[in-house]
Amino acid sequence: MAGGKTKNKEIYLQLYSVREDIKNDFKGTIVSVAKMGYTGIEAAGYADGKFYGLSPEDFKNEIESTGMKVLSSHINKRLNDDVTDTNWDEIWKWWDVAIDAHKRAGMKYVIVPSMPRLKTLADLKVYCDYYNKIGEKCNKEGLRFGYHNHDFEFVKLENELMYDFMLKNTDPLKVFFQMDVYWVVKGGYSPVDYFHDYPGRFEVLHIKDNKELGQSGMVGFDAIFSNANTTKAGVKYLVVEVEKYNFKPLESVKMSWDYLQKHPLVKKSYSK
Repeated sequence: MAGGKTKNKEIYLQLYSVREDIKNDFKGTIVSVAKMGYTGIEAAGYADGKFYGLSPEDFKNEIESTGMKVLSSHINKRLNDDVTDTNWDEIWKWWDVAIDAHKRAGMKYVIVPSMPRLKTLADLKVYCDYYNKIGEKCNKEGLRFGYHNHDFEFVKLENELMYDFMLKNTDPLKVFFQMDVYWVVKGGYSPVDYFHDYPGRFEVLHIKDNKELGQSGMVGFDAIFSNANTTKAGVKYLVVEVEKYNFKPLESVKMSWDYLQKHPLVKKSYSK
């Protein structure tokens, strides 16, 4: 299969990009993604110890049978709306099962894709402490834990920007940030500024545009890639996500892969 061939740049795909295709034909879809040339995948289908209904081992085998690698996974376990009323025993039991499943599936990264729209810094601090503890648990099992942003984190709570507060109140050894560059721009901020202000925190980037990569003109990919190429940013992996489409999802995903392969500022690999 084409996936992972050395002639291609190292690019991963968030499988949410082909969510409907996955539902209809899991095997056929991942084979198609591999044939495009993607190095590997980020999952978005974990539930009850399984990935897309498969055991961790079977999921890993299915992905690797196409020539691709398993990199990461989006999963979530939110606290109660009243965070002071959270059943922590239940929360940690859920995470112990999830972390074990991700380890067995060969994941490097476990990533929370979102959080509630919180109203107070006190509640946000509870979530930061929560993420630090998850990160500690992941580290013990050889995994890294991260948080993926949207644009709602770029609002102020009690005169503090949510995203900055999260960066300052999570331990870099326990929590990295999977920056979604499109949502940072939509939130009114610069991905490059964050690379400089919080060096080393952004191990994985979600490379996303309004639709196919490079089509909107609103995301400054040249500046992002110029700065992601430095050690300061801490970037190790690029993950494509296409949420909306001008074409069929698989076609849009292929166009996005082509864009990165042809972009002169995208490195061959960030992990080496």
